[in-house]
Amino acid sequence: MEFTQARTIRAIAALLIVATITQSVYTALYVAKLDVPRQLLWGTEGVLFPLLAALAASAMARGGRLGLAFAAIAFAAVLNLVQVGVGLTLFFPFGDAAKADPALAPLAGAVVAFAFLVYNAAKLLLGLAALLTGLARVSQGGKLLGGATALVGGLAMLANGATIAAGSKVFGELPLAGGTGVLATLLLALCLPAATRET
Repeated sequence: MEFTQARTIRAIAALLIVATITQSVYTALYVAKLDVPRQLLWGTEGVLFPLLAALAASAMARGGRLGLAFAAIAFAAVLNLVQVGVGLTLFFPFGDAAKADPALAPLAGAVVAFAFLVYNAAKLLLGLAALLTGLARVSQGGKLLGGATALVGGLAMLANGATIAAGSKVFGELPLAGGTGVLATLLLALCLPAATRET
């Protein structure tokens, strides 16, 4: 099967939707204090993100007016893979070490903080992709979906940028950075195929 630009973009959109599902399920289970199948959810993302990076890089290389949006998606996927990798390989060993020796707690906290910084950087990039894609859709006449995608993308950029610059407590207990990032990713996935029909 030939991977045309249109098929590549549809595959990117599908993977973005899967990413929003895994992240939403993880968040819902965590907030509800239920058992979170981290290996299953993060392992799925560990497969998803390399594929997303390759597809987005392919779409970027084929040019088009949304080249920067595809670059943002590709680099966000790479950052998300790093974040998932840290979670799967380092969270538990450092957490167990901190329980055994409380003096190691700051080190375990630093690993978690690094993972969240990478997470916020990825969400900032996905916000950029959503902003650009939404504006492109607005210029084609799709004002409702395009406007919503651009607006939420801009909010995700601001929220995640502020979290990186000012620290994870900048919004208190309000999950503004992660929430706007996930919503921007979903709207990006819905908007992307229509916004790129002419690319």
